[in-house]
Amino acid sequence: MLRTEQLSLARQVDLVFKELQEELSGLSSGTVFMQIRNNVIGKFGIRHNPLSGRCGSFNEEQDGLTSAQQSSFRLMALESLKYKRRWTHGEISYEFAVRQGMVAVDAVLESNYNMANLMIRAPRGPHAGEMADKYLG
Repeated sequence: MLRTEQLSLARQVDLVFKELQEELSGLSSGTVFMQIRNNVIGKFGIRHNPLSGRCGSFNEEQDGLTSAQQSSFRLMALESLKYKRRWTHGEISYEFAVRQGMVAVDAVLESNYNMANLMIRAPRGPHAGEMADKYLG
């Protein structure tokens, strides 16, 4: 059986969009997010834009993304991976909305680092930290 860590990040993004296909077909706006650790997507999903309520009930969205709009969205998401540099932990989110019949997408790539990991790799010697100490007092 193929494991997630054996798939490229692009292939994992493709799988995420396939899994979200039905949900996206009922939404015209929101944010798709993917949490990444060691270049493996763990948690992913959609943050829906606020629902509009009036007179004690919520209105259901009439139209979601068409299959052509979903395909365009998926291709833009895959294209955005070209801008991911060096980091292996973080989150990628895609804010989307249908405007004039086309899907508009804004991508946010967020890298996360852990200070504990940095401290393990930090130099340990008589002069370690002198530069920081000089500037920090």
